[in-house]
This record gives sequence, structure tokens and C-alpha cells, in this order.
Amino acid sequence: MNYTYLLINLAFLLIPVLLFSVRQLNFTEQSKFIILAVLINVFVFSVPTEFLTQLKVIAFNPSYMTGMTLWQLPVEELLLSLVLPLCGVSVYLFLNLRFPDNGPEKYSLAVSNMMIGVCIAMLYFGHQKLYTLFTFSILIVFIVYIEYVNKLRFMYRFYRAFLVSLIPFYILYGVLVNLPCLSFNKIQTLNFNQLNIPFETPFYFMSMLLLSIYLFELFKSRAKR
Repeated sequence: MNYTYLLINLAFLLIPVLLFSVRQLNFTEQSKFIILAVLINVFVFSVPTEFLTQLKVIAFNPSYMTGMTLWQLPVEELLLSLVLPLCGVSVYLFLNLRFPDNGPEKYSLAVSNMMIGVCIAMLYFGHQKLYTLFTFSILIVFIVYIEYVNKLRFMYRFYRAFLVSLIPFYILYGVLVNLPCLSFNKIQTLNFNQLNIPFETPFYFMSMLLLSIYLFELFKSRAKR
């Protein structure tokens, strides 16, 4: 039994713990919305991750695992699906506190349309690659729904938080794939990597963070009614 992957996840939990300790964030009052949103995210993304694992697109190195599984996935991978969005949500709330001006929200639709275009292009060129197909199909559905169906307006703040969250994301995934705790089937990716991290992976994280923040904002808005 090896605790490497587990300990790496737990180490990155320090980021949300430190940010949520900022008193002005009122974590106690918002904790139920945050926790529920992130747990739903873990459940939702366990499905495509399980498919990708069964299809041998993602492989886990047992040398770095405890051997414990849930829903046929290593508990470490499920914890990762919790840690990364939790980091992102904590960054989102911290940035909202420090930089409350939401004026640039008027430009968010243009950014979202650009992202939709990126998704369409990636699906056109990479639809035969499973990781590419899963990643950009999920992301385009989320963006289209949130921008064109949903009435909550938060996408500027989301994009801002996502860009900042890429710092811990690349550090965390850089460690995981270079040990390697996990690996990706190059045949099922665009094989355009940064630090051995597939091009698709930050967009997969984008979907996870977008779902978590959307659910958080949805629960919070409903509680105010």
C-alpha cells in the first residue's frame, strides 16, 4: 500500500483551507453550498472518468496507490476530482472578495463564444480520439447551457478564477504524470502535451470547475429567495 497519490492530493487541500480561512469569505455561511456543489461534481465526473479508465484512456499506477477503490475508481482519483474544484472555488471566492468589480462581465459572452469555437474545432479534428471527444463534448454542453439557457451571470469571474487556478493545476498534474501516478493513452489524445500533461486535461478541469461554480451560484441564489 502506497500513499504517494493520496498525500499529494491532501497537500493541495492546504490551498482551499488557507483561502477559506480568510474571515471575510464567510466560509461557515457558504460551506453547505460549496460542499454540495463539489460533491455533485465528484459524482458527475466519476462517470466519464470511469468510462475513460475502462477504455484504457487513463491508467493508474498501482505502485503509487493505496489500492482502495470506489465506483471502480481509485479513491485518490475521486479525491482529485474534489481537491481541484475546491481549490478553484476557493480562488473564485477570494478573487471576488478582493476584486469585486464585475464590469468586464459584458465581455464574457465573447470569450464563451470563442471557447465554443475552440470546442467545435477540437471535436472536428479530434473526434476519433476518446479523451478529446469526452473533454470537449462535456465542455461545450456546459458553456452553451450556462451562457444561453441559465440566467445567472458569473462567467467573467469564472474565467478569471480558472486562469489563476491553472497555477496549482499544472503543479499538481505535473507531479502526478511525471512520477507517474497516472498516465494517458497517447493514441486517444491530440498528443500535444505541456509538461507531459495532455492538451485536453486543463479543459477537462475547466468543465469540473465550471460545474462546481455554477452549482454553488445556483444553490446560493435559491437560498436567497
